[in-house]
Amino acid sequence: MDNAVIKKRFETLSPHLDERLRRLLAAAEAVAIGRGGITTVSRETGLCREAIRIGCQELEDKTISSRIRKPGAGRKRTTDRDLTLITDLERLIDPFTRGDPESPLCWTSKSTRQLASALISMGHKTSHRMVSELLHDLGYSLQGNKKDLEGGSHPDRNAQFEHIYHQVKAFQSCGDPVISVDTKKKELVGQFKQGGKEWQPAGQPELVQVHDFQDAELGKVAPYGVYDQTLNVGWVNVGTDHDTSQFAVESIRRWWYSMGASCYPHARRLLITADGGGSNGSRVRLWKRELQKLATELGIAIMVCHYPPGTSKWNKIEHRLFSYITMNWRGRPLISHEVVVNLIASTTNREGLKVYCELDEQEYPKGIKVTDDEMNAIKIDRDSFHGEWNYTISC
Repeated sequence: MDNAVIKKRFETLSPHLDERLRRLLAAAEAVAIGRGGITTVSRETGLCREAIRIGCQELEDKTISSRIRKPGAGRKRTTDRDLTLITDLERLIDPFTRGDPESPLCWTSKSTRQLASALISMGHKTSHRMVSELLHDLGYSLQGNKKDLEGGSHPDRNAQFEHIYHQVKAFQSCGDPVISVDTKKKELVGQFKQGGKEWQPAGQPELVQVHDFQDAELGKVAPYGVYDQTLNVGWVNVGTDHDTSQFAVESIRRWWYSMGASCYPHARRLLITADGGGSNGSRVRLWKRELQKLATELGIAIMVCHYPPGTSKWNKIEHRLFSYITMNWRGRPLISHEVVVNLIASTTNREGLKVYCELDEQEYPKGIKVTDDEMNAIKIDRDSFHGEWNYTISC
């Protein structure tokens, strides 16, 4: 039974009932619930457990007393006698917003027992059970953190979104390729737990390792994705080494030779939309140096548009490719490189998404430095609007 229904029903009828009928109504609700009913009804109605217990006994014995207390009789609620109890409790729960940064529980875990102890030290007569009931009445509940904040918003964020939109449309109207790129979260390879659930015979879940200690032989994989925004086609390069700028550009190179060149035989330029950080970050020198090598090799200009800081979720590849890959392998341990590649390559959606994938076992060392001379040799033309985000590397 929904506890909210019990509370609503009692609050609706209570003004029309005397003390005896309120007790019997609460007792009937408790009997209907069964085990734990007295506690539940007491919490929802505010009646003491003893009164509900007596009502249950009366219903069971069918000896309902005709005695009705006078209005106001009986022991008053603690909050009626202690007018500052709720105020002090709220200050302990959220000291900064309630204006009391000196709260004794400011830097400790706020369990009901610790809250009760702090309230008692302040002169209140309470218990952890009463604190729990008061918190429930005040609308509090146990909640974890929720990832939702992206940090401060750049003043030109929307303007950059519009700039990217217009560039994408311009390239597509000319028949030139537009790709969204990024590295998916690294994954452990082996018999490890994978988030999500899949259908299995009842009572026969797939067994995985208790601890997520990296397998010395299989290690991790870093899937670098290339999503064609025009054709709704994804291509993923599954790397087994470090996620560096060399790996990122090599992934784009492999996409071009495996499918990009055949899909766009008359392409004069390539547009890449990417996050502002990571291996394809806007400030990474190695990223630009490797793009220069690729542009020279392919004989086409490469334009790059980075998303502003704190807007990675807007990158098309995140919700048009990576999200579907994650759903496709939910509850499936990635026991080998072959399994990773096959699961990615079999990803589809209702909009006709196709995904191609291959394994990249090449080594990509970390810590490569790009000199000033190498940077000066890059044929980079920065846009007048945020040239650090928008630039073209000529062949």
